[in-house]
Amino acid sequence: MIQVLLVEDQEVVRRGLKTLLEIKPDLQVVGEASNGQQAIDLVKSLHLRSQPPDIILMDIRMPVMDGVTATQQLCQQFPGIKILVLTTFDDTKYVSQALHFGAKGYLLKDTPLEELAEAVRSIHKGHTQFGPGIIEKIIANTPLTDPPADSQELPPGLAELTPREKQVLQMIAAGSSNREIAQELFLSEGTVRNHISHILTRLNLRDRTQAAILANTFPSYLENP
Repeated sequence: MIQVLLVEDQEVVRRGLKTLLEIKPDLQVVGEASNGQQAIDLVKSLHLRSQPPDIILMDIRMPVMDGVTATQQLCQQFPGIKILVLTTFDDTKYVSQALHFGAKGYLLKDTPLEELAEAVRSIHKGHTQFGPGIIEKIIANTPLTDPPADSQELPPGLAELTPREKQVLQMIAAGSSNREIAQELFLSEGTVRNHISHILTRLNLRDRTQAAILANTFPSYLENP
């Protein structure tokens, strides 16, 4: 059973999410919060009762404490926590910040139930989850105060990746799961996991989210090293 904490300031939306998620036999909503501060307090309380949530569905814009600040503090205090941001298409700046602070992905608020439930399961398994369009918008709206990314000095370790590791990194950036990468490249999932481990180690990255952002910063190099 995957334990889910809902953080959303609109009660109607929160109740709707709870009703929809609990239709699924493998998902259970263990708490609700209407702002980031309540979420932090609730996570602490659940941890004291040895009932920590597996996944937090985190809204971005909330009173008292927004979802970005809550994500930062929760990921610092509870490094194993997995946060999936719920957002709108206009919140790209905040989504980028939340990913930087440790969120494992994002979904648009109008995502159909089946996709939302599958995203929760995917995050629980250790994957990342990127909804449509926003990563591209984040990159397009990032001001280039320095030279274009592909003309900058490559991050340490990027040039050391093997051609296969570069393929895997490109597919991570596209949001592919381990299974999808394995099927596309005719590898076992164990081999894919090994490649990802090597990529994260060589690039000194924390997780797949950081790997995806880096890959989208140097796309031309990965396509034409």
